[in-house]
Parts: sequence; structure tokens; C-alpha cells
Amino acid sequence: MTPQQILWEIFKYWWWVPTPFVIGSLAGFFWLYWKRTEWARKQEFILLEIKIPENVLKPIKAMENVFSGFWQLYSPVGLKDKWFKGKFSVPFSLEIVGIGGKTHFFVRIPVNARNLIESVLYSQYPDAEIMESKDYTKNIPQNIPNDEWDVTGHDYAFVKDDVYPIKTYAKFFEEKAEISKEEKRIDPLSVLLEGVAKLKPDEQLWVQINAMPVTGKENDYIGRGKDIIDELSGRSVKPKPKPAIKEVTDLSIGVVKDAANVLISGKVADSPSGDKSEEFPRPPQLTQGERDVISAIEEKISKSSFNVGIRYVYLAKKDVFFGPNVTIPMSFFTQFNTNNLNAFKPYSGTATSFNTILLWFLDKRRSYSRKRKMFKRYVDREQISGATYIMNIEELASLFHFPSRMLAPSSAVSRVESKKGEAPLNLPIE
Repeated sequence: MTPQQILWEIFKYWWWVPTPFVIGSLAGFFWLYWKRTEWARKQEFILLEIKIPENVLKPIKAMENVFSGFWQLYSPVGLKDKWFKGKFSVPFSLEIVGIGGKTHFFVRIPVNARNLIESVLYSQYPDAEIMESKDYTKNIPQNIPNDEWDVTGHDYAFVKDDVYPIKTYAKFFEEKAEISKEEKRIDPLSVLLEGVAKLKPDEQLWVQINAMPVTGKENDYIGRGKDIIDELSGRSVKPKPKPAIKEVTDLSIGVVKDAANVLISGKVADSPSGDKSEEFPRPPQLTQGERDVISAIEEKISKSSFNVGIRYVYLAKKDVFFGPNVTIPMSFFTQFNTNNLNAFKPYSGTATSFNTILLWFLDKRRSYSRKRKMFKRYVDREQISGATYIMNIEELASLFHFPSRMLAPSSAVSRVESKKGEAPLNLPIE
């Protein structure tokens, strides 16, 4: 029988064996999707707007402490809750919104997490004002793009494995002693704020960061980071063990040769020098750049982390829509890119422009469909599985924080105008 005939005979009698597994996996997928959809509909969220204080002494370091507190939203899900209730960890959303030249900071969280979030924010920013706000995404037509409004934007992905960190706020500090204190610190957020300040009344720019606390149980980023460190440092290259039989044979041949030398020449062979360099090769000499990369990866996986998805959208009425304004958020995220560590890149699955040759007649329709989906995903705060990655609290704080007026003097930022005082102790009470 030919190989084809053999395969056919096997398939003819045993085709049914994998069928239960295929049907079972499909049934499990649809069951879990149904239960999760039901559970998600029952969740209630609240949008909080934060008006930042006039002066913030440590704007980014304080926000890193805030995200360390936000990580307490982590809630492990057991098998019973997962399969019978559809429960899953609910992400929160950090949003920097520019509307008509004014910048607003929002946090969208589950209702039952409000006390935790407010206490964490007030602990680091006691002079801030936190208030419940209506969803700004509902203030414009929900069928964008349409005859009056247009929209563009995309999600972001990482260039390298997500255990490589981006450039964080610590790298935006100049350490030279001769530089004045005011020049030492450069706030990366100022690029975005100054760009938003130039928007016209009918232009809006939204930046959204969806984050969900994770551990090594949900994502083995610590193990992946250690593997990459071992590979970069050369520890992953281990000498191949010699077969035991070959070692015995080599030993026997060596003994016979030594005995023959003694009988013939009367001289005893010199003892081996003990050089094991071939058996145990020396580790490679790392350059300073390679050591910096290893140190950066170790630093990243040592801190609390989140599963993150980042996107932005620029939308405006068609009579003022200005496509080059997309360079405002792109310039902001480019600041965190490095060649030796990690960098942001547009996620191709969310591109809204097409210029194909074979299907050129469908480009306009495909662009319209992508824009509509992108806008809906933003409004729903929906993450895309292909555009999520691990970021720790230091990286998040570099992207989202409350700048001081000295570092970001833009008048477009909504700030607390006056400090609230406590009531006097001797106030009469009726």
C-alpha cells in the first residue's frame, strides 16, 4: 500500500476520535463567551474627573505610588466563578481628554472600587478635587464617522517582547550638577498638553489607557523576563554532557597510553594542568549597553504590573478636521521609545487608512468600517487581545500623571483654583 492509501485507511476508521475534543472546545468557547457577556452587562462603572492641584512637588513619583495602590483591584478568579458565573477581572481606564483646547483627566472604574481609588489618590494628591462626571463620549453622535464628523486614530503595540521596558520618567531627568533645578526635569506630558491647547472648539483628542492588575499566574512575564536575561547574559548556553560510554572509553585508552610510555621510555606522563576552559567556557564579556538592558528588564519585572492596552482617537467636525493633528499623540508616545529597550508602534489591526491595488474599490468602505469599530471600542473601553502587553507601575506613571504648573505651564490644564480649608474649631453649632 502507498502512504496515501495508509493515511486514508486510518482516517476512514478513526476520523471520529478527535471529533468530541473539537466539539467540546467549541462548546466551551461559546459557553464562556455567553457567561462573560452576561456578567459584564451587570457591572456598573463610574467616571471620575480629577482636577489637579496648582503645585505638585513629585508629580510622577507620586503617581507611581498611586498605581501601586490601584493594583489592589486585583481579584483572582476561581474555576467555579469563571465557568459558571463568567466572572473575570475588570480593567479600569485612565483617560487624558482634550476638548476644544482644554485638557481633562479621567479615571473610569467599577462603582464598588470608588472608595479605594479616591483614598489612594487623596493620599498622594491631598489638594486634588475628584468628582463624578458624565461620560464625555456621549456628548457627540454615536454613529461617527458620519456626514458631519470624522475620526481617526489607532491602538498601540510594542516593538519587542513586553518584558523590555519603555523609556520611563527617570530617564527624563538630567543629572549634571551644573544644570539648574528648573532645567533638570522635563515632563514628557507637556508635549501632549501643549498640542491639546492648540485644538479648535470643534476638535477633540482622546487618549485611553486600559489597565488590569496581573500576576505571574495570569501572565508569566517574570519567567519570560528571566529567560531573556539568561539568554542575553550567556547563561542559557550550557556545555553538552559527554556520553558516559565515551568517557569510559577515553579513560581506558588514556590509561593504556600512560602505561606504554612508562614501559618504553621510563618516564611518567605529566599530570593534567586542570584547565577546564573547554569543558566550562567562560561567560561572555558584556558591554555596558548589554548590562543596562539586563538591569532594565530586572527592574521592570520586579514591580507590580498590569495588562495594558493603549489607544487614541482624534475626532472633529469635517469643516475643521485636520489630519496632521494625529502627530500630537504620536509625538507624545515616541518620547518613550528606545532602540535598545522597547518602543511603541501602531497596531496594524486598527489602521484606518488603506491604499491597496487589487481591492482599491473597497478601500473607502474598509476605512469607514475600521473607524466605526475603533470609535465603538473606545466608547466601550474594550481591549483588543492582539494589542495588550505588560507594563509596570513606573511605566504607567510615566504615561499618566498630574503635572505641576512649573513643568507643564499650559493654561489648557484644568486645575484647582483655590485650596479648601477646614471649618474653624470654635464654629457655633445650634
